[in-house]
Amino acid sequence: MFVFLVLFHQKVKDLNLFYIELKDYLFLLIKGFGIGAANVIPGVSGGTIALITGIFERLIDAVKSFNMFTLKLILKGRFKEFVKHTDLFFLIAVFVGAGISIMSFAVLLEFLFDNYPVYVWSYFFGLIFASVFFVGKTIENKKNVSVIISFIIGTSIAFLFSILTPGAENSNFFFLILCGVVGIISMILPGLSGSFVLILMGNYRLVMSAITRFDLSILIPVGIGVVIGLPAFSQILSWIFKKFKDATLSVLTGFIFGSLGILWPWKNEIFLTKNGIIETNSKGEAIISGYERFLPDTITTEVLVAVALMLSGLLSIWLIERLSQKKEKIENRS
Repeated sequence: MFVFLVLFHQKVKDLNLFYIELKDYLFLLIKGFGIGAANVIPGVSGGTIALITGIFERLIDAVKSFNMFTLKLILKGRFKEFVKHTDLFFLIAVFVGAGISIMSFAVLLEFLFDNYPVYVWSYFFGLIFASVFFVGKTIENKKNVSVIISFIIGTSIAFLFSILTPGAENSNFFFLILCGVVGIISMILPGLSGSFVLILMGNYRLVMSAITRFDLSILIPVGIGVVIGLPAFSQILSWIFKKFKDATLSVLTGFIFGSLGILWPWKNEIFLTKNGIIETNSKGEAIISGYERFLPDTITTEVLVAVALMLSGLLSIWLIERLSQKKEKIENRS
């Protein structure tokens, strides 16, 4: 990783394009790592991490820059203009971090969810709960009627997603492309979890298993969907974000707030049944149709650890916010 950073940094310096300090690339890699980790956790949105770490708008703008003009720059060999137009080194740093995270975190999460599900959900519940405040405070005109309505709409949509019944697993090539399109759109929308959408479509375990096994028969069609969906949707989202910034932030804050129900740590799985028999996927695993949430009735060690992890999640976002503010102050002085 360190060697990659040094070589990457030197290449940018040699080209004299968007030259920034090595530590800035490291920060971008870490942010990308957080985005990737969030995208493999059902209920957590990579877009939320991008928003609270301050790179959401830049990320959307960079992705949407890949268009016909970009293709012309490549065909004409105007590579320096191509790098500048696409904010390429920024994208490379973020996506490398996200890629490393997804490949490594998918295996770790499988272990953690199998053995410590309450602890995992608790940490991310605290993380996302704090995000509601820190994202919401970026809205300039909070008392505007359209902003309030937008928040209610965003919350309602996210809550609706949390109570929908998951579909059955489907490995059809074209359905996997659709999973890639829908998944990437939800992954870049703060508060709307791409992993949870894949659960609703019935293919979360299939895709996660394909990542850990590097199953190209699954990954290629999903990847095609990602390539199709990401640039197309980023164009729309960028335009909306610039045209209706407060209303957009309010909807996204509502998405984040409404998704908290998905992350509640104490819940029992409700399995999909037909004629009293539990339905299973192609691997013989029971299909989850929803959750029955509850409050623990006794204070146990597990409850105390879970609460501590919730507070750790809150603290994590607070620290990220403080570091971002400190970095902005330094940049403004310079």
